[in-house]
Formats: sequence, C-alpha cells, structure tokens
Amino acid sequence: MLAVKIKSKAFGGGVVYVFTDCVFFFLPGLGFCYSIINGPTNATVLAGSEARFNCTVSAGWVILIWLSNGNPVLTVINPQGAVETSDRFTSQNYTSGNGFTSELIIHNTQLSDSGKIECSTQQPSESSFAFLSVQVNGSLFIKNSTLTVKENKTVEIVCEALGWAPAPDITWMTNDSFIDKSRYVTQQSQGSNDLHNALSILTLTPTATEILTCLADIEALPNPQNATVTVIFVNSTIENDYSEDSRSTWVIVLAVVLSFVGIILLIILIAVVVRCCCLKKKGSTYQNEIRKVSAEKKKDGNLENRQRHGSENQGYIPEELWNTEQIPGESKLVNHVSSNCFST
Repeated sequence: MLAVKIKSKAFGGGVVYVFTDCVFFFLPGLGFCYSIINGPTNATVLAGSEARFNCTVSAGWVILIWLSNGNPVLTVINPQGAVETSDRFTSQNYTSGNGFTSELIIHNTQLSDSGKIECSTQQPSESSFAFLSVQVNGSLFIKNSTLTVKENKTVEIVCEALGWAPAPDITWMTNDSFIDKSRYVTQQSQGSNDLHNALSILTLTPTATEILTCLADIEALPNPQNATVTVIFVNSTIENDYSEDSRSTWVIVLAVVLSFVGIILLIILIAVVVRCCCLKKKGSTYQNEIRKVSAEKKKDGNLENRQRHGSENQGYIPEELWNTEQIPGESKLVNHVSSNCFST
C-alpha cells in the first residue's frame, strides 16, 4: 500500500496521507475522495517533437502523478504545484470551476517514450491512461532522377526507404494518379536501432514520357514523404531521325573546326615567314654596317699615312721612263714629216 505524507497549507498545515484508497485528512471531522473527470488521449508524434497529455480532476484534489511506462515522471501537489525531476517532462496547469487540469509536456520525444502514459490520483480505480506512439521518418530516394527508355522496353524503378519507425507504407503515382499495387513489390526489413527499411520495385513499360512519384507514409507525418523520377520515352523512329541529325551535326561541327584550325595554321605560317624575313633583313643591314665601319676605318688609316709621308703625285713619271718612251715617239714624228714632204 502506497502512502505519501504531505503538509497541506490549504488545510491549516495539516498532514495528508495518500493511500490507494481515498485521501484522508487527519483534521478533526474532515475526510473525502476526489476523482478524474477527463483523462489523457492517445497521441502519435514524430521523434524530436513535443507530446502533450491532459488530465482533469475534480475540485478538492490533493495530488496527481504522471507515469510513463509505469515510471513516475512528474508530480503535481495542491497547492505547491508541479515537482519536476527532468527537463524533458514539464507541465502547465489550468483551473476551472469544475476542477483542475494538468497538462504533461514531453519534450524532444524519443522512440523509448512510446508506450503507456498514465494519470493517477492514488485512489482505487482513479487512474486514466493513454498511449504514446513516437515515430521516425527516415530517408527516401530513387537512385536515378532521370531514365531514358526505348520503345517496347521494360524498366524496373527502385525506391528505397531507410531508417523509419515503423516501416512506412509505400505507394506509387504517375502523373498525379495512383498506380495499381499489382505493378510493384515492396519488401520490408529490420534495420539498426529499432528502425525499419523498405524497398519497393516498380515494373514499367512506358508508352510516353511520364513523371513517377514514390510516396512513403506513416501516421505521424502530415503529408507523405516523396521522391520523383522522370521517365523519358524514346520512339525508335524519332531515335533514328535523331541519329541522322546527330551525324549531320557532327559533320558540320567537324568541318567548322577543321576550317578554323586551317586558318590558325595559315596565320602562324605567315607570321613565321614575316619573322624570318625581318631577321634576314636585320642581319643584312648589320653586315652592311660592319662593312661601312670597316671601310671608314681603312680610309682613316690611309689618310693618316698621307699626313705622315706626304701626298703621292699620281702624274709623276720617272725620267728614265720618260726618255725611253719619248724616243720612239720622235722617230715616228720624223718619219711622218718625211713622208709628207716626199709625197708632195
């Protein structure tokens, strides 16, 4: 039998003993019971969010205890208020004409919080409980965001959900319309840390381009989580036309590139020729300058010799040569005169 000893200022500082029976106040001529008017209701929340439960008791209440999976987490005493032992479990209190309401708030909910939440007044048959379900939304993805499928070809599209609690319900949609469940298969498996995985494979033979959506849903989600893939349908005729156009395009591109490369090579060749000519002209000019400088040096040397030894008379003929040269001339002159005389 559980007994709680409480001093109550509301009754002149008297001592209150709470048993599993009614609450008795050991004050002269005073003793009565109180009851739970409205108990908590079931709640389903996502992990990490808050969970709230309300419990309303009739007037005259003395103590109210909240339990999670059988373990006391918060106590409210009248009139002292709430006795909190953890930051994760707090309360808000509301008083009305009909009674008193205690709201239990569970912060940062975890998977381990799932289970029975109980409001107790420590009286027989005066407890009320509800169930808390903490759920986890994991990841959802389709490996390829875009698929290209040829005509009359069948493709398998894989949607994978990892790290959920509980395992999600997976459905498929195409262009905003649900796909019949016979066209896909979903397998569930146990993951780590009490989480679950799911793998859904959709078999499809497309006849046109369409957008496929994989949806994963659990109760705590306001809207299903989704992943999409675009399936591009390629008609064989269109594909052939595209191939021909592609080849033509490549031929044009190749011709343009080769022309451009040819122009570049021609420009480079012209630049090389011009450069060589410039270098050759520059070398010839350099040699002319060398010759000019050499000639000037030679001229300066001759001038210096003339200044030292006097100028040479280019018209001077030695006397011996003059006499020798003059005798034949005179003989010729005499003969010429004689000839003229005799002929006359």
